[in-house]
Amino acid sequence: MSPLSRRDFLTAGVAAGAGLVIGFYLPHRSSIARNAFAPNAYLKITPDGKITIVVARSEMGQGVRTSLPMILAEELEADWKQITVEQAGASTLYGDQTTGGSASVRTTWDPMRKAGAAAREMLIAAAALEWGVPRSGCKAENSVVVHAASNRRLTYGQLASKAGAQPIPTDVPLKQAKDYQIVGKPLPRLDVPSKVDGKAEFGIDFRLPGMKYAVLARCAVIGGKVTSFDDKESKKISGVGFVGKVGDSAVVVVADSVWSALEGRRVLNVQWDEGPNKDLNSAAIFESLKKSASGKVVSLYSTGDVSKASGRRIAAEYQLPLMAHAAMEPGNCTAHFRGSSCELWAPTQVPQDVRDSVAQAIGLDPDQVKVNVTLMGGGFGRRLEHDYGVEAALVSKGANAPVKVLWTREDDMRNSTYRPASYHQLGAVLDGQGWPVAFTHRIVAPSISGQKGMPTPNGVDPDLPDEAALIYSFPAAKLEYVMTETPVPLGWMRSVYALQTGFASESFIDELAAEAKKDPFEYRMHLLSKDEDIKYFDTVWHTARMRGVLQLAAEKAEWGKPLPAGHCQGIACFGCFSTYMAEVVEISMEGDQPHIHRVVAVMDCGQVVNPNILEQQIKGGVIYALTNALRAQITIKQGRVVQGNFDDYAPIRMNEAPLIEAYSVPSTEAPTGAGEPPVPPLAPALCNAIFAATKRRIRALPILS
Repeated sequence: MSPLSRRDFLTAGVAAGAGLVIGFYLPHRSSIARNAFAPNAYLKITPDGKITIVVARSEMGQGVRTSLPMILAEELEADWKQITVEQAGASTLYGDQTTGGSASVRTTWDPMRKAGAAAREMLIAAAALEWGVPRSGCKAENSVVVHAASNRRLTYGQLASKAGAQPIPTDVPLKQAKDYQIVGKPLPRLDVPSKVDGKAEFGIDFRLPGMKYAVLARCAVIGGKVTSFDDKESKKISGVGFVGKVGDSAVVVVADSVWSALEGRRVLNVQWDEGPNKDLNSAAIFESLKKSASGKVVSLYSTGDVSKASGRRIAAEYQLPLMAHAAMEPGNCTAHFRGSSCELWAPTQVPQDVRDSVAQAIGLDPDQVKVNVTLMGGGFGRRLEHDYGVEAALVSKGANAPVKVLWTREDDMRNSTYRPASYHQLGAVLDGQGWPVAFTHRIVAPSISGQKGMPTPNGVDPDLPDEAALIYSFPAAKLEYVMTETPVPLGWMRSVYALQTGFASESFIDELAAEAKKDPFEYRMHLLSKDEDIKYFDTVWHTARMRGVLQLAAEKAEWGKPLPAGHCQGIACFGCFSTYMAEVVEISMEGDQPHIHRVVAVMDCGQVVNPNILEQQIKGGVIYALTNALRAQITIKQGRVVQGNFDDYAPIRMNEAPLIEAYSVPSTEAPTGAGEPPVPPLAPALCNAIFAATKRRIRALPILS
């Protein structure tokens, strides 16, 4: 089973979530403690008062093991101190469990609220029945139901058994934002203590009795295959117990220790068929993109008639490179094949897809494969792939033992999927005052979904509607896409097309402001000055909300006020995943390199569930985006990925990190995405600051290439 596109996930997730709430699928009764109250798959209350909330999304640092339980606990009127969290494995109970597309909160907001509210009403009904009083005289608070007239009280634990016998209500009224006691509060993350004391279990930490360790030898050339191999030297290494072919493209070495497995791989003699990509290089990839710009064009958005606009014409071209996810925890998965079943412990963003892919690969039915979801040391979209899980299951089957497959950092960098390179052609027509009367943006890039064999309706990658929106209202505008192909394996990476589109469009807006000799902030505010709703596919963007984040960012950054000597600022804003984002970057130049002093980031993502976690998300996104803008680049030479570790794909170091100020716009709108929106505005804001300091335009990333 292929992973859903992130847009498909949103659609399917919301629909499945609604079905969950309406139908209230019950968990398997065998898993429910005697006399426990489990009205739906998200919640269990035992007679001892323990409240367990199940999280069906994967935790990779974004805080879902805290934020999602907060939503349910709010409507449940639970005592937060009594909450424990259980991680769901691959299941049919929760709809689509994909963790991606900044969608965890926005697609589970209503299902978890309704699950909590229904359980609350069942507990109140049980108490009213116990006391023989009208339900209207009872209320729930802090994990207790109280009868107001007599002040009688029953805890949720005391009511657990009776509540389970109550009918599950529908159309339960939900709380208003003004009454929230948990949602909107900066509660500490529940997973922090275990991460501090070392008890937290990431995929790479997991152990089984008798477990073996495995590493795979893969062809250095993209798409290369195994011709033959000689394992004679490998089997001389102490502890090496199994060497075998995995599919057509790898050979595995299984041993009693990681060291023995690595040594066995080092002396393994493999003959490779390097295939058709042995001469591929980065220059050819970019040349192909530029040539494709005149190919089949698909309209993403159009208003007015750009061909009839008259005035001063401005044009620019931008390009962005291939990039790696470079998560701190390299690829890994543990599997135990037992003949008629297989169990996995996987740091995955797609547990259901791993289950289905593994089942197909080893000849089992999906319900014979159990996937346990561990913590992840970063995901950024790389763990939307299934390769770790499939490899582990195949190796366990071949070695007839529980096996942990491990990828080294170099494996992870050079045998990965990559954020696609892209090329952008932008144009505008300015009137006599320098305001754009026409705006065009042609995006030329391969389709991640298309390469994976997924539908691309009408020649449009299904992720573009979430990730390449137009946020300004122009008299005439045209946003276009040209789908290309590449032999480089592609994968979704944090903010995906939004990072690319935002860099090109927001840098170009700055170019227009400079041509018009106008302040870049005031220029954008003018373009957003009218309250308009811009419909882009299924999303309606509100210029007022974008104007709001832009205004607040400028205020917090003290835009227009005197700066320290040698300091300059750049600004940018962008909308993706239904969220509005604006950032101001303050720099000084040290020779030809920027020193980033301060970043002010403002987000409007609707109702904030946990301000503390949101601040972490924004700051983490800024750091990730700085790495991408300054140095992140995967280059191809003779069909091989050149970069291999953090020395030549260097993240931002602590001494390079700027002061980051994160703000959110107060809102009672339904929550939208938070993990990815901080990324796209950073690169253009930084490059716009560099222009302010040097009058030099940067139209290709990375800056320090």
